Amino acid sequence: MAFDGTWKVDRNENYEKLMEAMGIGMMKRKLGAHDNLKITIQQNGDKFNVKEASNFRTIEIEFTLGVNFDYSLADGTELTGAWTLEGNKLVATFTRKDNGKVLKATREIVGDELVQTYLYEGVESKRFFKRG
Repeated sequence: MAFDGTWKVDRNENYEKLMEAMGIGMMKRKLGAHDNLKITIQQNGDKFNVKEASNFRTIEIEFTLGVNFDYSLADGTELTGAWTLEGNKLVATFTRKDNGKVLKATREIVGDELVQTYLYEGVESKRFFKRG
């Protein structure tokens, strides 16, 4: 499928502001902005296997479209939510377990890039990935 492959982060827009809005401390924000994240996505029908490898951790996530699952961010923030497919976009709504606030995320292929967009408490951020 279109998302299949390995994607390496190329650049960020407003990512530190997003982390700040989420309550992530300055040192973790500085490190997070340069995490060298690499995402490997394999899609099989409505099932996805996603491996995230960064300077801080490597995790593997398996999910089925439309089915809630638990996920933790690199800073330890616990979330629960689900990904769905809307047209050619993967769309997720995650709810923080600690405060009930919502993090929305989308992944879409734009040209030769995977664009990951986040929205949290009115702050939008984008991360751009190149095939690698």
